[in-house]
Amino acid sequence: MRFHQTPFFLPWVFPKIWWKRPVTGKVVFLTFDDGPIPEVTEFVLEQLELFKAKATFFCVGENLDKYPHIAQKVVAQGHTLGNHTYHHVKAWQNTMAAYQQEVLACQVAIDKISPTVGSQKLFRPPHGQLTFKNLRMLEKDFQVVLWSALSYDFDATLPPEICLQKTLAAIKPGAIVVLHDSLKAEKNLRYVLPRLLAHCQKLGYSLQAVA
Repeated sequence: MRFHQTPFFLPWVFPKIWWKRPVTGKVVFLTFDDGPIPEVTEFVLEQLELFKAKATFFCVGENLDKYPHIAQKVVAQGHTLGNHTYHHVKAWQNTMAAYQQEVLACQVAIDKISPTVGSQKLFRPPHGQLTFKNLRMLEKDFQVVLWSALSYDFDATLPPEICLQKTLAAIKPGAIVVLHDSLKAEKNLRYVLPRLLAHCQKLGYSLQAVA
């Protein structure tokens, strides 16, 4: 079962997590998980530049270390980097100590590209997995960001037309939208992203990084 929009009760259970953002106008927050990689992140940056849109990239630490030039380009174009653990690990399959080390190692990689001294540090758990203990640990240093709209672009069984349709249906002021700059998502992403950006532009939405 796919939940393209976050079930209404989750923000009540986890009120300190950002599921969407308060806005006074037509603003949508774009986020991309799992990069950066040259094959896909470069395409994303081209599309964002074409539509004058900004986004937050929740990066895997090992990809930052492999492709620092791509991450530097992300920052140079005015986008924001967020933490997505160093090896894209699942919280439910790791001890607290191991998970904390993954988060810290990713933050070291981020700070090499764009130091976060004095600015908000953002974290998104891979697969959306967290425990209450994880959350308490993370809240000391990070703002945890999840989403109100999940595209499922990574699902190879989901036709790109349906992926786009479901994503557009979730667009509303303050929405946090998740896409993926990954090889797994590339087919759907290349179809969805330019059409999503054009749709938002046509409706008068401003596309911004999470803040």
